Amino acid sequence: MGIKIPIVQVIGYQNSGKTTLIEKIIEELSSDGCKIGTIKHHGHGGLPDISDKGKDTERHRVAGAVASSIEGNGTLQLHVSKDSWKLKEILEFYQLLDLDLIIIEGYKQASFPKVVIIREQSDLELLTTVQNIVAIVVSIPLEDTKIDLEKVAMFSMDNLQEFTDWIKYAVRDHNE
Repeated sequence: MGIKIPIVQVIGYQNSGKTTLIEKIIEELSSDGCKIGTIKHHGHGGLPDISDKGKDTERHRVAGAVASSIEGNGTLQLHVSKDSWKLKEILEFYQLLDLDLIIIEGYKQASFPKVVIIREQSDLELLTTVQNIVAIVVSIPLEDTKIDLEKVAMFSMDNLQEFTDWIKYAVRDHNE
């Protein structure tokens, strides 16, 4: 099964602002009638909590996501368990839903187009360890990076409207 729904990954280190950025994307695109699905990787080990009260997946749903899931230790938070879930399997399931965009939080080594959040100097290492970066959202000035910044869209965490406008047009172009 081929994946037809546009996919974007949002990656960054813990507490970098990934969920806040995803909320902004969902709110902006949902207000235009887009149906968004999110997939979060539970990177802290163990099973995800049964209740997601106060968790990122709840924040995604409250922001307007039509579908939201978390995978950790072989459990996909749809209460479907098997030995393990591969991202490809989750994406195949999401193809059954009528979505306009899938946002993946985490799975740094997957090959989908990535938005990288850089909050502090130590985060710059991400720019050299992941592939397929299409945008960078920064809280600090970028200097001495080993990435060709002319080929990557750059946005400030202080002005997320520019970023949400950019992603909105990217999704619209893909769907037309």
